[in-house]
Amino acid sequence: MTPDATARRGHALRAAVEQNLLTPDNPVIGLLDVTGIHEAAAALQEAFATPGVTVTHTFAVKAAALVPVLRLLNGLGLGAEVASPGELAIARAAGLPADRIVLDSPAKTVAELREALTLGIAVNADNPQELGRLDTLVAAAPTTSPIGLRVNPQIGGGSIGAMSTATATSKFGVALRDEGAEQWILRAYADRPWLNRLHTHTGSQGVPLDLMAAGVRAAYDLAERINTAAGRRQITTLDIGGGLPVNFTSDEVTPTFHDYARLLRATVPGLFDGRYTIVTEFGRSLLAKAGTVLARVEYAKSAGGRPIAITHAGAQLATRTVFVPDAWPLRVEALDAKGRPKGGDPVVQDVAGPCCFAGDLLAQARPLPLLEAGDLVALLDTGAYYFSNHFAYNSLPRPAVHGYHASADGSVTFARVRAAQTTESVLAESGFNESEALTGLNRD
Repeated sequence: MTPDATARRGHALRAAVEQNLLTPDNPVIGLLDVTGIHEAAAALQEAFATPGVTVTHTFAVKAAALVPVLRLLNGLGLGAEVASPGELAIARAAGLPADRIVLDSPAKTVAELREALTLGIAVNADNPQELGRLDTLVAAAPTTSPIGLRVNPQIGGGSIGAMSTATATSKFGVALRDEGAEQWILRAYADRPWLNRLHTHTGSQGVPLDLMAAGVRAAYDLAERINTAAGRRQITTLDIGGGLPVNFTSDEVTPTFHDYARLLRATVPGLFDGRYTIVTEFGRSLLAKAGTVLARVEYAKSAGGRPIAITHAGAQLATRTVFVPDAWPLRVEALDAKGRPKGGDPVVQDVAGPCCFAGDLLAQARPLPLLEAGDLVALLDTGAYYFSNHFAYNSLPRPAVHGYHASADGSVTFARVRAAQTTESVLAESGFNESEALTGLNRD
């Protein structure tokens, strides 16, 4: 029997120390539970499985832009949602087939659009100007790419404003409720027989499920009106985005993919009657629970009577947590030097990172067993966004990331997903190879 996620993580934390993945010279690493990724992918597929309905699940690459992760998900039947040339390159390097890649971005260049159309990758146009570019490209060279239009249903935001994509003034998509917008959309489809998808993305962290479902309902109703106006099934695919929130307060997975799919079946029953192919773009909800950051406590001190643990994990990894702690709190687990849960009565203390600014705090006034130099901290639920969205403050290097498989007997096998960034790489990114560029300029 496979141990549950909590037990697997505990085995992995101890094994990472025993197998010298975390050392004084490598004081912070990322860990990914491969079994947890398998379980999340299976739960997503089972939740949406419907006889007679084709569903393509794509992973939002921005959540974990790591080739081995995408290759694993590809093997599990998932595709990729990309939003930049770099993300597309990562998806292709992972072996993702073109028919399971979707290109979304509010700022696609002509070159990006041309490449996608040449490869046969699905494209969701963000705005009328981009649709005009596609007119030119499609006329110049026929393509097999499915092409859609992204709409913003303008139904409101969630508890985190920066993560709300369906507000009245969101930068994404065609604002559906603006004056004249729906009439323009109907004409756009009537004039373009090759425009055969409709896309919306309402969810993200802080957005409730009923608002997500309402956004899908708005897109579905619009698709029905477009097809009625066209007198045929012009729109054959509804891309409903992703954005399922994650519970960062415990190991419980809530809400679940089944919760969301059940609500969609009640709110938008026509979505599952077989007339439309469905595309999803989940990211955080697939990987967050599978990841842990493990970091060494370098020093323990106090200021103003409050203990402070100085660790090697801070804003360079947990950027959102440090800058917007109320919206992005993380669970911090106190461990001893061997990676075991630390005992002792809770003491109110700060857990700080290595960055040279005062606000680099992972947890403030958090009751934990008193951390000492040489102890470890584990940042839980960090499998999405914490490993591939590095903030290079103080030129801190990107840490190594390791995947793991934990057996019921407690043994753990690791596989390196990404090597730690070297000092030479940091130097290269700093312009080392162009070190004489400015001194060589002539002065007037």
